[in-house]
Amino acid sequence: MSSLDDYLTTPKATNDRPLLGQTILVVEDSRYACEALRLMCLRSGARIRMADCLTSARRHLKVYRPSVIVIDIGLPDGSGADLLEDLANASPRVDVILGTSGDPNGQDMALAAGADGFLEKPLTSLAAFQDAVLSHLPDDRRPSGPRSVNDEIIVPDRIAYQNDMAHIADVLGAETDAHVLDYITQFTGGVARTASDRELSIAVDNVIDARTEGRHLPNAIAALSGLIQERLNARAVI
Repeated sequence: MSSLDDYLTTPKATNDRPLLGQTILVVEDSRYACEALRLMCLRSGARIRMADCLTSARRHLKVYRPSVIVIDIGLPDGSGADLLEDLANASPRVDVILGTSGDPNGQDMALAAGADGFLEKPLTSLAAFQDAVLSHLPDDRRPSGPRSVNDEIIVPDRIAYQNDMAHIADVLGAETDAHVLDYITQFTGGVARTASDRELSIAVDNVIDARTEGRHLPNAIAALSGLIQERLNARAVI
C-alpha cells in the first residue's frame, strides 16, 4: 500500500510527459479551443481546470492557485487582459501566465498586461504549447535531460465546434447592440481561426469592415448568421 507521502509528493515531470504535476487553469469560452487545450494537457501529463468567463475564473482562483493559467483575451463578461494584469501583479504569483487569442492584436494586449507568453490561435501544435509553458517554469519543475519534441497536431472533436456554432446562433438571435457585436466578432473570429474555417473567418471580417466603414450592417450580419445555420444544419465538416 502506498504511504501518505506518495499522495502528497508532486509527481516529477518526464520527457514523455513534460508537464506532469502541473495544474493548468484554462479561461476560455470557446468549447473548440477548450477541447484543443484539454487534449494538449492530457498528452503532456498536466491536470486541467476550465472556466468560461472572468467571473468563473475568479471563483476558481479563490479556491486554489494553479501553476499555469491560460487566458483568452476576449471573454463574455470582459477582457481577459484585466485578469492577466491582476495575476501578473499578484503575490504569490502564478508560475506561468499565458494569453491566447485569434485577434491579430491579441499578443500585444496580452504581453502589455503582463503575460509571460502567448498562444496564438489556431491551437494545433502540441510542441508549441509545451514549449510555451516549459520556457517559463522554474528549472526544478521541468523534466531533466534532453527532451524529444512531440510534433503532434491536435484536432479536437467536431462536436465541440458544433457547440460553439450553437452558442453564436443563440447570441445572434438576441439584440445585437455594439457590445454584443464586439463579442460576436471576437468570439466567432477566434473559433473560425482555431478550426481553420476560412469561409466563416471572411464573413466575420465582412461584419467588422461594415461596422468600420459605415456600410449596411444587417446584410453582413445576415450572411454570417446564414453560415452559422448552414454549419448547424449540416453538422459542419471542418
